[in-house]
Amino acid sequence: MDEALLRSLTPGVLGILVRRGADFAAAEDAVQDALVEAARVWPSDQPRDPKGWLVTVAWRRFLDATRADAARRRRELLVDEEPPPGPAPAVDDTLQLYFLCAHPSLTPSSAVALTLRAVGGLTTRQIAEAYLVPEATMAQRISRAKRTVSGVRFDRPGDVATVLRVLYLVFNEGYSGDVDLAAEAIRLTRRLAAAIDHPEVAGLLALMLLHHARRDSRTARDGSLVPLAEQDRSRWDTGSVSEGVEILQAALARDRLGEFQAQAAVAALHADAPTAEETDWVQIVEWYDELVRLTDSPVVRLNRAVAVGEADGPRAGLAALAALDDASPRSRNGGHPVPRYTAVAAYLHERDGDLATAARLYAEAAREASNLAERDHLTRQAARLNARLDAHRPR
Repeated sequence: MDEALLRSLTPGVLGILVRRGADFAAAEDAVQDALVEAARVWPSDQPRDPKGWLVTVAWRRFLDATRADAARRRRELLVDEEPPPGPAPAVDDTLQLYFLCAHPSLTPSSAVALTLRAVGGLTTRQIAEAYLVPEATMAQRISRAKRTVSGVRFDRPGDVATVLRVLYLVFNEGYSGDVDLAAEAIRLTRRLAAAIDHPEVAGLLALMLLHHARRDSRTARDGSLVPLAEQDRSRWDTGSVSEGVEILQAALARDRLGEFQAQAAVAALHADAPTAEETDWVQIVEWYDELVRLTDSPVVRLNRAVAVGEADGPRAGLAALAALDDASPRSRNGGHPVPRYTAVAAYLHERDGDLATAARLYAEAAREASNLAERDHLTRQAARLNARLDAHRPR
C-alpha cells in the first residue's frame, strides 16, 4: 500500500467532509477510520479512485457515528441523505485546513500536533514518537485541539504568518521515531506553496531547503555537533541548495520582503561560499539589519552580533552583543533570557584572545544548553580551552 498516497489525500478528504456539514472533530475521526480501513483493504484491492473511495467510507463512518449518538441528533438535519458514491469533488480545501489547524486559539504545540494529524496524515502514535511523549498524552492534546476549532467557520480567511510559524516549528524538531519531521515540514510547505501564491510561503520553503541541504554534515560519526565553519561542504545537498536559491530569487523579485525571505537570504549566502573563509559576512550583516527592522527579535540581534564579529572583528561583535545585553535583563535564575547568548559570548571572547573568559563562558553555556548534543559540544569547547590554558601555566 502507498502510505505516501494516503497521507497526501488526507486533507482533501477531510475538507470535503467539513464542507458537507460535518464538524471538524467528528470529520477528522471519520477520516482516520477510513485510513485504517484503506490500510486493511487496499493492499489486495486498491480502488481506481482512491480519494473518492476514502470520501465515501469516511462519510459513512461519520453518518454511523452521528446517528448512533443521541446527544447529537441536531446533526441529523445535515445528514438525512447520503451523497451517492462517485468521483471526489474537485474542490481543494487544503488551504483552509492549514488555517484551521494553526488557529490563534490553539497553543503552538497543539497547532503543530493538529497540523501533522489533519494536514500531514500522520497517526497519533507517529506524532507522539516524534515528540517523545506517550501516545495517550498526544491523543489528549489532539482531542483538545479538535474541540477548540470545531466551532470555527471553515470559509473564513486565515493568517498565513501563523501557519508559517507552525510549519517552522515542525521543521526545527528535525528527526525522531519513524517520522522525519524536517522532511514532513518541507512536504507540507510545498503543498501550501502550491495552494497559495505568497512570497513568504516561498521564503519559508527556500529557507527549509537551504538548511536541510546541510543536514548530513551537521554531526560527526560519533554524534557530536559540527559547527558550520567546520562542516564538510562537499556533503551539502547541491540539488536542495539550487532549488532553494531559485525559489528565493523568485520570491525576492516580487519586492514584498518578509522575515523568512531574509532568513533564507542569509542561508543562501552561507551555501554560496565555497569555504567558510569566503563567506560574504558584510552582506550577511546587511540582511540581519533587514531582519532587525522586520522583527526586532533578540535572537536576530544575537545572530547579527556573530555576523558583525566575523565581518568587522570580535571587538565589534562583542560591542553588538553588549547592546543586546543592556536591553535583555537577566532571568530569575541568573541565566540570559536569549537562547545561545552565553555560547556566542564565549565564541567572540575566544576570537578576541581572552581564553580564560571564553572557557568560563563555554562551561556556563553548557549548563544552560537545552539538549545533550549541544551540551557535549560546549563542554568540549571549555575543556579544549582549559587544556590550552593549563599548558601555558608555570609549573
